[in-house]
Amino acid sequence: MGGWTQYFKKMRSVLSRRGHRREEIEDLMQDAAVRILEYCERGGDVREPEAVLVRTVQRLAMNRARDAHADLYVDEPLEGLELTDPAPMPEEVLSGQQCLEDMRRALDAVSRRTREAFFMHRLHGFSYAQIARQMELPVSTVEKHIARAMTILIEKQRRERQTK
Repeated sequence: MGGWTQYFKKMRSVLSRRGHRREEIEDLMQDAAVRILEYCERGGDVREPEAVLVRTVQRLAMNRARDAHADLYVDEPLEGLELTDPAPMPEEVLSGQQCLEDMRRALDAVSRRTREAFFMHRLHGFSYAQIARQMELPVSTVEKHIARAMTILIEKQRRERQTK
């Protein structure tokens, strides 16, 4: 391992640039040296010392990172874990449906195209440009439709707050 000094210096520099602390680098380098030495003592032949060192240090660093977060893993099999359903509760679904129906009623005062543009944007996630292409309108017109719908909904919300 006598000619390995240059590779160890280079590897320390790489680890430092990757954000590893000095103590951590020293531990990784020492562990790597021990592993490589044991490999050579068992009769292993290292033809590419730098490649072997890099690979050994990378694996050691990955193992340390994994072990540092061992508390994130559980020993139970997946079948035994109690999983929560990410779907909304029935009352949340009902509330959402009622809110959507309220929005539709409030938007009855605007044109069909305004409602269509608004719902394409807010419910289906279309961009203004996508809506403009689909409705064959200029983007500025789509912006006006959506602004008109938003103004009506904001006014409706303001009135509801005042009555409470």
